[in-house]
Amino acid sequence: MSHSLSRTLLTACAAAALVATATPAGAVGHGPLITVPPDKIVIELATVNGSGCREGTAQVAVAPDNTAFTVTYSEYLAQVGPGAPPTAFRKNCQLNLRVHVPSGFTYAIVQADYRGFAFLQPGASGQERANYYFQGMPQTFQRTHQFNGPLNDNWQSTDKTEYADLVWAPCGEKRNFNINTELRVNAGTSGPTATSFMAMDSTDASVSTLYHLAWQVCPTP
Repeated sequence: MSHSLSRTLLTACAAAALVATATPAGAVGHGPLITVPPDKIVIELATVNGSGCREGTAQVAVAPDNTAFTVTYSEYLAQVGPGAPPTAFRKNCQLNLRVHVPSGFTYAIVQADYRGFAFLQPGASGQERANYYFQGMPQTFQRTHQFNGPLNDNWQSTDKTEYADLVWAPCGEKRNFNINTELRVNAGTSGPTATSFMAMDSTDASVSTLYHLAWQVCPTP
């Protein structure tokens, strides 16, 4: 199956996933049901940096019910093999998000779903890694997912945080939210003439990554 055809199939599945998986925040994990703010939240890309997301190739969209937001990439691919630059085995993206939250509410990321396509030769491997943190706060969570060849298919990984371990945005403060992701491909024993790659991109403005939001009412001053 070609990379372009697989990405097209991934597009259709991922677009449906935005509707199917953007469930109320309290339904993800084991926390109590939380009131979702009725006013629309707005998320802006403050800065975008990294070899996997040059300017203009990453977009953010908020689910209509305020339970999730998505990040769509169009040029996020790590590869090894003939013709690939020496630095292409690793691609990364650092997103700094400005989240406008309705007054009286705070939020946390309770789950993140990553999707892409991988073509890994026998003996090759790939990694997807991500970490998240609020600007100016020491708490950070990092997750790594390993994929081993042979693999010629769509891939998906999920990061979940238990309700008790959620890191909430400080009430009454404006702190940007940072997401750092990385794709890495290792040729391993596949040999220098074998091509392997791992992508986290999509076409037709579909969903690549889905971040589920948990909501909490801020205490009255």
